[in-house]
Amino acid sequence: MKKYIDVFDYAKEILQAIPKGVLLTTKAHGKVNTMTIGWGTLGIEWRKPIFIAFVRENRFTRFQLDENGEFTVNIPFKPFDKKILGYCGTHSGKDTDKIADLNLTLEEGEKISVPAIAELPLTLECKVIYKQKQDMKALSKELCKIHYPQDVDSSFSGSNKDRHIAYYGEIVSAYIIE
Repeated sequence: MKKYIDVFDYAKEILQAIPKGVLLTTKAHGKVNTMTIGWGTLGIEWRKPIFIAFVRENRFTRFQLDENGEFTVNIPFKPFDKKILGYCGTHSGKDTDKIADLNLTLEEGEKISVPAIAELPLTLECKVIYKQKQDMKALSKELCKIHYPQDVDSSFSGSNKDRHIAYYGEIVSAYIIE
């Protein structure tokens, strides 16, 4: 059962959860994938409620988002197994099925093809309406050094060499899975 909400009534809970980790879930070619994100923005743009997710350009999730411009943001709202965030932040959906590995419960999306994850029940359903690659020249040298060191390999899941792509998702539905 889903309790529909006004996303901005839960803005504080959402924004406090992001730096601790939330899940970004995608689906393309019949494969559902989820990854832990710690960066995101909630707001209004073009008179629409927006969630902006930042995904590094070498991530499997990025390729799924480019294929199917829909995603869910799955936010803890009750006690949950914190290993979910750890696992989804250190394993690539290219190499494993994180949903099956963790025995996560998928809930069909209401307005998009991507499911929600019941274990993190506060859910935002989003449709990408704009995306933009970061302009590394526009970032300060300090931020580049901290968040985009060029002396690391970008092929593994925990790497941080690659720049981000900002995916602006219009929030088309928001609810708590009960």
